[in-house]
Amino acid sequence: MKLTERVRPAADVYVEPLPAPVALDVTANRAPRQIVQRSDIAETETVFLKVAVGRYNTPPHRGAMKPRVVVTGMGAVSPNGIGREEFWKATAAGRSGVRRITRFDPSGLQVQIAGEVTDFDEASYVEGRERKHVSRAVPLGLAAVREALQDAGIEHRTMTRDQLRRIGMMVGSGGGSAEFTEEQYRLYYAGHEKQCSVYTIPTSTIGTMASEFSMRFGFRGPSHVVSTGCTSSTDAIGYACQHIASGDQDVMVVGGVDAPIAPLLMRGFIMMRIMTTRWNEEPERGSRPFSRDRDGFVLAEGAWFLVLENIEHARARGAHIYGEIAGYASTCEAYHRVQLEECGEEPAYTIGLALEKAGIPPAEVQYLNYHGTSTPLNDRIETRAVKLAFNSHAFKLAGSSLKSLIGHPQGACGAAGVVSTLLAMRDGVLPPTLNVEEPDPECDLDYVPDRGRRLDIEWAVCNCIAFGSKNSALVVRNVR
Repeated sequence: MKLTERVRPAADVYVEPLPAPVALDVTANRAPRQIVQRSDIAETETVFLKVAVGRYNTPPHRGAMKPRVVVTGMGAVSPNGIGREEFWKATAAGRSGVRRITRFDPSGLQVQIAGEVTDFDEASYVEGRERKHVSRAVPLGLAAVREALQDAGIEHRTMTRDQLRRIGMMVGSGGGSAEFTEEQYRLYYAGHEKQCSVYTIPTSTIGTMASEFSMRFGFRGPSHVVSTGCTSSTDAIGYACQHIASGDQDVMVVGGVDAPIAPLLMRGFIMMRIMTTRWNEEPERGSRPFSRDRDGFVLAEGAWFLVLENIEHARARGAHIYGEIAGYASTCEAYHRVQLEECGEEPAYTIGLALEKAGIPPAEVQYLNYHGTSTPLNDRIETRAVKLAFNSHAFKLAGSSLKSLIGHPQGACGAAGVVSTLLAMRDGVLPPTLNVEEPDPECDLDYVPDRGRRLDIEWAVCNCIAFGSKNSALVVRNVR
């Protein structure tokens, strides 16, 4: 089998014409690598990056997951809309959910804006005294899970114990809810330890969150939390697909939830100098991925969940199918706690591996849901990685960053991107990237700036990057 080559960019990079793309045998070792195209040259010309060192073997073709895993239900609780359709209506129209923080007084912080979920009634999901003993992430997640189950037509109350054993729960979260944990510390150090929740330990332990959801709906299959930073819910979806593909489960309820808007956690991010500090008076302009004047991300909260099924199981019960999760890959650069390797090779490799598993060439992808955090380093390197992964097709590939609209919901961002992408496929509408006001010469791809557009999408990639050198990607297919 032949694939187009890839290369590792180096510090000394130059561009020059190459007559034709070079193919390589994926079984060969130490093959020369790849090709990108610069936007200011003719489409027929292909160019390459000169490198000093660096080779790797392209992974062998694996084909799509068997059996096929499809999405039959979705739920969303987002800063720009509560409920799947409200979230999508705002997203497609380019309406921001970033505003001044209201959950606490932010006046003592350099950053006073966030993607908050407002007008959300927690009491509808967690009642009475129990509200003291659960984190904010729990009602946010319960709302999204309930909507996803209703959308999928799954009624847990009428199921037998054996049927409930065939439904698992998988939650991706970077940290659950910082607000609850910070409040318990505040009470303790203020001398009010008797006011602390008796459930401080289990509630502060992120691993119990999936159990909260399983208990509410009676699901007796595997119940796990995946916490890999910003890739958490992307990885959770990938792992949930493996449960179904192996035959262990018929249905997996999977997604992401994070509620990180709390003073101490925000202070930590501010000290790292990775949050925007310039837009307190104009919150909606704060998240600006790929714009030259971007200076950091905007923190956000929210929950997005999906119901995954074996396609035969879904068809047998007459379920509506939004799309298929056709490929998943995850890697680690093994490079740095918080920084990305400048060359962008590992994110590119991860995208390529996910495409290999889906069984499609890069040129068949129509849409890319970018990680797009609005930090100077991330956006530049992700753009570089996309050029390496897609070669000349990168300049024909439309993509957008949901974080420009809602901020960065940490570990929940991957699930948010998949929900958004599936709804974009359904309606044939690409959501925009807001605030791309000043072109960055190093970010020169099509980010669907400021206004959405119509496009039929057959294949899409959802990309995520996390602290600790983690990279994850999902390939999503339209099932018509």
